[in-house]
Amino acid sequence: MSKRKGVSFEEKRIRLLQLFYERKEFFTLKELEKIAAKEKGIVAQAVKDVLQTLVDDGLVKSEKIGTSVYFWTFPGENLTRIEQRISEASKNIVEAEFKLQKLKDTCEKEKIGKEDTEERQILLRELEELKAKENQLNKQIAKFSDADPEVIAKLAEKVQKYKEVTNIWTDNIFAIQSWCKNKFDISVECLNKQFNIPDDLDYKE
Repeated sequence: MSKRKGVSFEEKRIRLLQLFYERKEFFTLKELEKIAAKEKGIVAQAVKDVLQTLVDDGLVKSEKIGTSVYFWTFPGENLTRIEQRISEASKNIVEAEFKLQKLKDTCEKEKIGKEDTEERQILLRELEELKAKENQLNKQIAKFSDADPEVIAKLAEKVQKYKEVTNIWTDNIFAIQSWCKNKFDISVECLNKQFNIPDDLDYKE
């Protein structure tokens, strides 16, 4: 023989509230414990806790009269409270949807000017190539430090040329950063992060 399935706490709340609606009377806790156990299958020991949650939620009212505390509620009394909850929930939903849309608009705005264009890729590749050539020439100069002064002078001249070209591209990047910042109100830090531009980018001395 299978065991009888227990009544959940929420089901007890519903049953106790139904008791109030059906009886439409005022009760003390002791009266409710007896009636709920007999008519609604709620053990007397559980009635107090179930009742307290209904009072806390505003579904059942309580008032001390003399030395006794009475509890009551009627079907129509909770309609206004329920409607208020629905109204508040609807208001919160509208506010949340408005905030979500605002965040979406902000995200779309932030994307402007950050597109991974072919021109940007070309610019970054050329800049990296120039840096690589400069490093290579610096290494060659270091190897020939004791060699012919004329060779060193020519190498130094090439290095200076590559520095000048590098600085031109660096200047172009700074100009693009300034334009994007003024046009789209995007910080330099965001641009550097989006386009993989080093934060320590600077002119070559």
